Amino acid sequence: MADQVTALLPDWIVPVRPGGEVLEQHALVMRDETISAIIPREKLADAFPDAARVELPGRVLLPGLINAHAHSAMTLLRGLADDLALMVWLEDHIWPAEQQCVGPDYVRVGTELALAEMLLGGTTCFNDNYFFPDVAARTAIRAGMRATVGIPVISVPTAWATSEDEYFSRGLTVHQDLLDEPLVRTAFAPHAPYTVSDSAFRRIRELAEELDIPVHLHLLEAAGEIDSSQQQYRCHPIDRLDQLGLFNDRLLAVHMTQLTASDMDRVARAGVHVLHCPASNLKLASGMCPVAELVGRGVNVCIGTDGAASNNTLDMFAETRLAALLAKGYSGNPEAVPAHAALEMATFNAARALGLEDEIGSLEAGKQADLIAVDLDRMETLPVHHVISQLVYATGRHQVTDVWVAGQRLVRDSALQTLDESRIRQEAAVWQRRLARIDEHSQG
Repeated sequence: MADQVTALLPDWIVPVRPGGEVLEQHALVMRDETISAIIPREKLADAFPDAARVELPGRVLLPGLINAHAHSAMTLLRGLADDLALMVWLEDHIWPAEQQCVGPDYVRVGTELALAEMLLGGTTCFNDNYFFPDVAARTAIRAGMRATVGIPVISVPTAWATSEDEYFSRGLTVHQDLLDEPLVRTAFAPHAPYTVSDSAFRRIRELAEELDIPVHLHLLEAAGEIDSSQQQYRCHPIDRLDQLGLFNDRLLAVHMTQLTASDMDRVARAGVHVLHCPASNLKLASGMCPVAELVGRGVNVCIGTDGAASNNTLDMFAETRLAALLAKGYSGNPEAVPAHAALEMATFNAARALGLEDEIGSLEAGKQADLIAVDLDRMETLPVHHVISQLVYATGRHQVTDVWVAGQRLVRDSALQTLDESRIRQEAAVWQRRLARIDEHSQG
């Protein structure tokens, strides 16, 4: 069978690398799952005479957004318990609901709902942290979406595993089963320092090095975490992780709202990646991640939505805008995290954290064709003085019209192509009624 060659013809192309570049009157050529070339339009007929042409007037092409931290199945808990402190939210609402509901069907339905929302909003890859990663992975594969799924480790029994040994044995089976899947990778996903033992962390360190995969961990999410660590382990969480051999460039540290200047210096020296979740941090009043100061130290900062239960959306356009604005407001510097830097956080930086920077995160020949088309010919984004500024500060996810992952068109003219929206709606409604009864009973 001949290769499928397609030329996309938008008004603009934002390749992300080099930073801040915008190309006009160019074509992006895909051959099957990869990008073959980005060339001026006048050269297209000679270079690729047989390419099928897709005209995209008013649109800008850019890399698919990468959600660096998500709990995809938790979309079914969206809005269940809002406006509460972190531990009250977890202990009195989220954990009781999960104890009764989490299982393969719950994870499948919740993940499908998340994938539909993310794809329609321009997200082509997500870094997931939840139970039943095998189900999440297969759901992503069926949809054609790229993912890194977490191997969960927590020192309490759950529906996924009842002992430390079972967490590891089941997780390693998932890793092995996914080795030949081109779209899905794995990471270790220990929940947090306050819920994972030293022995489990040591085992994670050894296996992460052996398997060459990242470690995806909630860290310094709220002030109480430091006091708890001092009481239980007689040291700061960073010191504990350092002693256990985990504070290094494999670590994907989520939230990081409780950092001192010396902590930030250590993060930079160790090469730790920071996964910033601005909306969730604000909603739970967990604190502020000092993004501008981290970036100034050369730390790789990415953007994630967290779960829909604490955000309450998986909207990476909104999250990227919020990340840029918060960095300016918190630092007192309007030049902190300019638009192109924020866009890099949502694309290339996240790819780098996941070890995928050679495959995705920017539009370059030889990379995977993970890209999105965004319609800037809307009242809310006119006139277009600066394309990247419009993308970060003015564009909404509803302006995404088309999405490709590995060259496969998953969204066409704002419609899902690989997911059954009607069925997802029906199944989500069933779970909504079930979860509402459970939460009402637990509060009664």
